[in-house]
Amino acid sequence: MAPDAAALPKRVVVEDLNVPGLSQQLDDLAQHPLQLYRHGITRPSDTADSLLRRLGVIDPLAAGFLRRDRDARRLADGQGNKMVQVRTDADGSLLELVARFPAVDTQRARTHFTRLTVRRGDTGFSAVLETAPLVPQTRLGSGTIRSSLWAATDEAQLPDAIASQLIEIFSADVDFHRELRRGDTFSVVFEALTADDQVITWNDATGRILAAEFVNHGRQWQAVWFKDVAKGKGAYFSPDGKSRQRSFLASPLTFSRVTSGFAQRFHPILQNWRAHKGVDYSAPTGTAVRTVADGVIEFAGRQNGYGKVVKVQHANGQSTLYAHLSRIDVNVGQRIEQGQLIGAVGATGAATGPHLHFEFLVYGEHQDPLTIARAGETMQLDKTTRVQFDIQARVAQLQLDAAESMLGGRSNAE
Repeated sequence: MAPDAAALPKRVVVEDLNVPGLSQQLDDLAQHPLQLYRHGITRPSDTADSLLRRLGVIDPLAAGFLRRDRDARRLADGQGNKMVQVRTDADGSLLELVARFPAVDTQRARTHFTRLTVRRGDTGFSAVLETAPLVPQTRLGSGTIRSSLWAATDEAQLPDAIASQLIEIFSADVDFHRELRRGDTFSVVFEALTADDQVITWNDATGRILAAEFVNHGRQWQAVWFKDVAKGKGAYFSPDGKSRQRSFLASPLTFSRVTSGFAQRFHPILQNWRAHKGVDYSAPTGTAVRTVADGVIEFAGRQNGYGKVVKVQHANGQSTLYAHLSRIDVNVGQRIEQGQLIGAVGATGAATGPHLHFEFLVYGEHQDPLTIARAGETMQLDKTTRVQFDIQARVAQLQLDAAESMLGGRSNAE
């Protein structure tokens, strides 16, 4: 019903623009000097010079200050994975550097971070070291399996710990070592711990997955985290209210990779083929080790080639063993709960490098630890909290739908 556009009247408007000359433009730029911002992650091999060079900073005075100052030297102390942001002027001179890394006070490492600020002033550089609380944020993410779950979470720019949690949540339904297919997808809603609004990158610090969906070979699995306030405990449930919490966790480490499975292998030290009665998880020295189920500490000490060992007795004749620890945090006879920290990864005993050797026994007979997550009964949701759960599950479904729409993209804050 609109008129023909060709019949509409046309009008040409001509207006003079006052464009300042080049000299005037240069004067204007001089009044507002150009500043550049760059971000990066430190490497264990970094020196002050190599780090600044990688960040585009050309400033010998700044490099010298980072080498000399007691607090600033922490930036290149051999511990990588620090998040660094620099602000420079147009010629690459450093104006400000801010680094964020695990809290120097190890007692608060899980709840706080350290902020190092280096600024240029009229009389030179100064450094300030502060401790600040980590702040949780709800974030969404999704990915598609092309080669491995780890590669998919990396491509989606999700923390490695998200892959570990996905394995733990869905390992009772999906064998992540044998059943993954190219094209499988996942979507997650997770609590990211942030330092000054930046998601932290160091290990064991990613928050909990709040809701997740995994599609394996066309089959869909979902989980929602729900905490019973009255009982003070939480667990993962399917949208229909059935608990996904199993008697055993899928792994004693929140972040790890299996380097040797439950099978015959060539022993790297004894140089012969023998049965490997457990699973080896590769992880840096000091990585927290947790018990996979409730139980009582049966042994805590040194045991020949196993080095520092913790053995936990569980119900129904089941027990687990954790070897090559760098430290032991429990005592014989102590009662512990599922997920409780019992020590840290190390290389004690006959070990070629830092890793955790983990065994699962039933009445003294070794079993494949990777089948643990499929064992045990699930818990049922209390009827009095079902209404609250249903509300939370509906919200979680909307969030998962939003995360799924991002497939192939990056993780975002909600």
